[in-house]
Parts: sequence; structure tokens; C-alpha cells
Amino acid sequence: MVSTFRHPQAARRPAIVFSTCLAALLLGGCSSFQPPQPWEKGTLARKDMTFEADPLDQRFVQHIYFSKEAASGGYGVGGGGCGCN
Repeated sequence: MVSTFRHPQAARRPAIVFSTCLAALLLGGCSSFQPPQPWEKGTLARKDMTFEADPLDQRFVQHIYFSKEAASGGYGVGGGGCGCN
């Protein structure tokens, strides 16, 4: 098999250029984030916009966690109470 490139690094150059351009394009799309306007914040504050939309289901999950860990509270932070985090 004969290579058309004289140097092995030159064979990888198109892939590197393509991946660099793709990364720049993807990161450029993320940079146009606009914070919500004041009149949009009311919509975002509704109960059905929360991650835990079903309060009964969330209580059930917290009960299981409490039963397994033998502790309650601190649901918004990581760590298990051992002091390792």
C-alpha cells in the first residue's frame, strides 16, 4: 500500500483540521446564550417547570434515600456524610 503523503503526520492533518473546525463550530454555538428577560422569568418559575414536577414521586425517592442512608436533609449537595467530599 503506497501512501500519497511523504510524512505520517501529514496524513493526519485533514482529520485534525476537521476536528478543530468542528469543535470551534460547536463551541461557537454555545456562546450565544442570553439570560432570560424579566417577563420570561415568570414562566420559568412555574411549578411544572421544575425537574421534580411530581411532588409525591419526589417524596417517595427521598424516603427511599433516607431509608438507605439513614440520614435526612442535604438533598442539594453531594457527599454521604463520611467527610470525603
